[in-house]
Amino acid sequence: MDFALLIKALIMGVVEGLTEFLPISSTGHLILAGSLLGFDDDKAKVFDIAIQTGAIFAVILVYWHRIRDTLLALPTQRQAQRFSLNVLIAFVPAVVLGLLFGKAIKAHLFTPVVVASTFIIGGFIILWAERRQQRNPALARINEVEAMTPMDALKVGLAQCLAMVPGTSRSGATIIGGMLFGLSRKAATEFSFFLAIPTLIGAGVYSLYKERALLSLADLPLFAVGLVVSFISAWMCIRWLLRYIATHSFAGFAYYRIVFGMVVLATAWSGAVNWAA
Repeated sequence: MDFALLIKALIMGVVEGLTEFLPISSTGHLILAGSLLGFDDDKAKVFDIAIQTGAIFAVILVYWHRIRDTLLALPTQRQAQRFSLNVLIAFVPAVVLGLLFGKAIKAHLFTPVVVASTFIIGGFIILWAERRQQRNPALARINEVEAMTPMDALKVGLAQCLAMVPGTSRSGATIIGGMLFGLSRKAATEFSFFLAIPTLIGAGVYSLYKERALLSLADLPLFAVGLVVSFISAWMCIRWLLRYIATHSFAGFAYYRIVFGMVVLATAWSGAVNWAA
């Protein structure tokens, strides 16, 4: 295995882990990083999706006791059954729309300019959602994920589908969507974590199966490095984020999105950076 390729896998793993659960779009950052590194062929696109599984293992580790207790309580406890049903309901829209439109979206929208544009638009939406809830705290009627109804879950699941457009951010769509639909910042963030488990594992497994002809055993070290590094960096990021949202809003991430998106657009239009499509 080419050592330079392993370094690229390590960098991409760090990018994935640090951005997957922040409202700044891991897919968008992976597209931009891959473009700069020259790591953007068909195999690299499969790699980008597959290493999301490493980040999901970090969620499972952080919430292991809660996940275990929920699974053990499923046969007998109504609360565990309702919570699991809500995650399933929120997961279904992404499956349906992903199968219907995923191929077309990848063919036409996975470009740095689209990513930069959605960075900027998403940043303004985050600012609007935060100011809306700060001006009227009563809008946050749900403070715990266990209090969500199936309709709440469906709304968040539909919001997650917006993240099919690269640069939108899956976590951003679910967290901000949840806040707009009445969840507190904490509840929306936690539900985003739990919803990520079936969504990203499903996407990773499906992508590996669909593109299996592109892969061989020689690619195992490449994928292993990406998975391990994304797991470690995501674990660190999740622990930090849970502390951060206790005392901060998401406004800082919104400003980052807007500024970063403008920088990408400016460098692309001026020719300062050759962002490969």
